[in-house]
Amino acid sequence: MFLNGGVKVERTKLIDLRGEKARPQTAKDLGITPQMLGAIERGDRTPSLPLAKKIADYYGKSVDEIFFTKKGNEMCPQTKV
Repeated sequence: MFLNGGVKVERTKLIDLRGEKARPQTAKDLGITPQMLGAIERGDRTPSLPLAKKIADYYGKSVDEIFFTKKGNEMCPQTKV
């Protein structure tokens, strides 16, 4: 999954953060459908920036911590100059 122009999203982080909490309850807390939350967790859908922020706030994390890899933009390989 990609957010804002091609940075790979760490999908498993969302599932890990949700833990034992039921998807329907988490989705209700976030104001989205369980189907939408599942699609975001699977990487089938990309959240809008406001929704990504809402999800990050819900889990007490930053958007970067949840939605971006440590490697940065994997679509732009580094080249030696």
